[in-house]
Amino acid sequence: QVQLVESGGGSVQPGGSLRLSCEVSGSGMLLDRYAVGWFRQVPGKEREEVACIGTGATSNTYYEDSAKARFTISRDNAKNTVYLEMTNLKPEDTAVYYCRRGLECRPGGQAGPLFGSWGQGTQVTISS
Repeated sequence: QVQLVESGGGSVQPGGSLRLSCEVSGSGMLLDRYAVGWFRQVPGKEREEVACIGTGATSNTYYEDSAKARFTISRDNAKNTVYLEMTNLKPEDTAVYYCRRGLECRPGGQAGPLFGSWGQGTQVTISS
């Protein structure tokens, strides 16, 4: 079964940086044919989307307000991977981060409709 796998999480101090990766597990699926959203979830809270990247030559990007100017979503089509570069991390960024593919980044930035299922995610912990 083809699935997206997240990696790159860890524990860093406030102000630090991390780069998360979203790769395809299994064969035959090209991520550049889909929009990809990065989401995060804290226990007891709803999952929220923090960034979305569209398809095509422009690959438009969208960010949730708290992620603007700190997070960058990008693609490396040669590696069939989508990244989320996170800088100036804050304790409130602590969460499990997930990626998911969708048809498009909708007006307002959310990826959808979504395909596939949620993966295991990667834990990001920001603490001094």
